[in-house]
Amino acid sequence: MSQPVVTPPPSASSAPALRAESVTRTYGTGESAVHACRDVSLTVSAGELLVIKGPSGSGKTTLLNCIGGLDQPDAGHVWLGGNELTGMREQDRVTLRQTELGFIFQSFGLIPILSAEENIEVPLRLVNTDPQDRETRVNELLERMGLAQHRNQRPSQLSGGQQQRVGIARALANWPRVLIADEPTGQLDSNTAATMMDLLAELAHLERVAMIVTTHDPLLMKRADRVVELHDGNVI
Repeated sequence: MSQPVVTPPPSASSAPALRAESVTRTYGTGESAVHACRDVSLTVSAGELLVIKGPSGSGKTTLLNCIGGLDQPDAGHVWLGGNELTGMREQDRVTLRQTELGFIFQSFGLIPILSAEENIEVPLRLVNTDPQDRETRVNELLERMGLAQHRNQRPSQLSGGQQQRVGIARALANWPRVLIADEPTGQLDSNTAATMMDLLAELAHLERVAMIVTTHDPLLMKRADRVVELHDGNVI
């Protein structure tokens, strides 16, 4: 009997920022089973903005959860640099998410009682960043995002676009290798959404972050370096 072929993990020096191989995720069993991801493979390089498009229910969010270490695929492998997320202990995945991954949410996900500055600080505090280094990084991100004058305002005092800028700054705080954004412009008007995608593309290229973004908007896909389409859990 022939032995199964096992693909070795990429070495840390030559690895893309993120690599997913044959990722499969199914919810439920039997006739009621939902095949959210079916044998999905992709790679994303440092400085690349990859857009994943597809209708609702196509598996976009499930794929992001699997490649971001928030969920475990039933089959397949995910590497973040030279580290394999799949099969990793939960605490190790938590540590990797805190240091190597940034997440941007459609609903912004800001802590209401914290100011813009304090929201950006959260990831840095979680990994016990030196207070002086933390202050320097937060000030840098506030300036870059055009939020310096809004640093003391809480989310309820900010516009939707400003809240999303705070969310992006927070996601970038720990210099992540990969930034994952699930419909980041879904609650923004078209002009603000276009500006936000321009900002994400600029950040991907300047910060050399591998950025993976889901969206329904064909106009926003023009900002992407590459587009992948999902349908019923399959890459088309």
